[in-house]
Amino acid sequence: MTLSPPLRERIQAVEQATSALALLEATRSLADQLAADRAESGAASDAEAAAIACLVAVLGFNNPGAAVAAVDGLIALGATAVEPLLQRLDPRNYGARAWAVRALAGIGDVRGLELLEEALASDVGPSVRRAAACGLGNLRLDTLLEEQRSAVRCRALKALVAGCRDGEWVVRYAVAVGLEALVQRMQPSAEECQRAAMALEALCRSEAEDTAVVRLRASMARQRLLITP
Repeated sequence: MTLSPPLRERIQAVEQATSALALLEATRSLADQLAADRAESGAASDAEAAAIACLVAVLGFNNPGAAVAAVDGLIALGATAVEPLLQRLDPRNYGARAWAVRALAGIGDVRGLELLEEALASDVGPSVRRAAACGLGNLRLDTLLEEQRSAVRCRALKALVAGCRDGEWVVRYAVAVGLEALVQRMQPSAEECQRAAMALEALCRSEAEDTAVVRLRASMARQRLLITP
């Protein structure tokens, strides 16, 4: 594995950053260089591994700005970033785990399913649960066999339906978004569509959902799904 000089320099800049601002700028520069290299080559390369590992490490540095830049860079790389994210995940570092959930939700790879399920069900941060809910509705199933697609859809739908009972309205709002995306993008069966519709119906009722914006978003999802072929 041979790193290009620009990529090596940007990794070193991240590793040697001495301030929060310097780390943010170095992380953005590294993510931009990775994106430029990928655009030039048109495919993932082995040389990306060290740079991806560097971005994953930034997630645990307690620097929100740099973490956002790292997440954006990892999402842009797509499936290539999934295994490094999962393999390097430190369960003892809550911050790193929370940012990893956001990255995996944005990538949409099914290998992140278990972590997204766990995050929506039990993460202490509403923003992390919200990201997980959106991610569960946007999993990409095109590379899977139909039997595998069915299993993933079933698990994602089960997690989202359970998320309708979340104590934070921002999470329930995201659940409505996730349910809509699941039906539109993941080709669910008629029974799964019915389960999603029932969950959205519950979020539309004032006696079950006391936050107006959640009811409105769930209602919008139901209306959109009614006209989906």
